[in-house]
Amino acid sequence: QVQLVESGGGLVQTGGSLRLSCAASRNIFSINAMGWYRQAPGKERELVATITRIGSLNYADSVKGRFTISRDNAKNTVYLQMNSLKPEDTGVYYCNAYDAGRFYWGQGTQVTVSS
Repeated sequence: QVQLVESGGGLVQTGGSLRLSCAASRNIFSINAMGWYRQAPGKERELVATITRIGSLNYADSVKGRFTISRDNAKNTVYLQMNSLKPEDTGVYYCNAYDAGRFYWGQGTQVTVSS
């Protein structure tokens, strides 16, 4: 099992930046894939970005060129650097881990982008 704790959310103006962090309860080196998802009010949860154990990256089209996912295995932490934020990026951002056939989720962190 792995527990995930997100941090770094907040209120930012359009065009601003935030960096989200996801701290895992154990070594993430062997976890198959980790990622970030978000859920806006009234909408379904959607994929934002993922990073695999071997470093393969995947981004939603809506965030390509603006968001960057990365991992620090020594700190057991995954990051999401978000630049050029837009109001439509508003939502609760969840950290996710896929390991040994199971999905694990954090509690989420709120990101609000004001226009």
